[in-house]
Amino acid sequence: MFTGIIQAIGRIQTLRAQGADMTVRVASGSLDLADVQLGDSIAVNGVCLTVTALHGDGFSADVSGETLRNTSFASLQTGSAVNLEKALTLASRLGGHLVSGHVDGLGELLERRDEGRSVLLRVKAPAALARYIAHKGSITVDGVSLTVNAVDGAVFSLNIVPHSLAQTTLQDCRVGQQLNLEVDLIARYLERLLQGEAAARPISGGISTDFLAQHGFMR
Repeated sequence: MFTGIIQAIGRIQTLRAQGADMTVRVASGSLDLADVQLGDSIAVNGVCLTVTALHGDGFSADVSGETLRNTSFASLQTGSAVNLEKALTLASRLGGHLVSGHVDGLGELLERRDEGRSVLLRVKAPAALARYIAHKGSITVDGVSLTVNAVDGAVFSLNIVPHSLAQTTLQDCRVGQQLNLEVDLIARYLERLLQGEAAARPISGGISTDFLAQHGFMR
């Protein structure tokens, strides 16, 4: 588990294909790895990876074919900047929100503009994720815990304050770029709970308006 509070910006040192998978070596920058052991988890741009080797200046991890298909990892190159966060401990402060490091989908950056000292970002999420994104709710973008300022269908807006810009790779994001999105854990579990006994039956459509009406959530 993570909080979405980025601890350092790292750099991709090498990307080595391993069949359908990949091994990545990351220079960890200012991230303190003194307490990191083999098998520990580190979020890289919001993707939970397992440390397979430690080096003097960083770590290595394996990236599965599933991760390559469903995240922006496939577009990373040697030298790419990445957001880094070590996994939570029981003594950690929960400064952002609970983040699993399991990316739900890729968003597209539609607009970036300055608003005072901050930057406004408009992001289009996959249609299937729209129902989990709420005004003033939490969302993780490339591993960064952020508050949704506005929602219009599958498009949502974010306000990035100067500190977050300076401490994360969002400072360099550009229109058209794909961003890793992880929706709020509570929203996902709430949807499953609302299914009740129907959750045990194989269904493909998830919660529908008919389901909500049958269970008293719509009039």
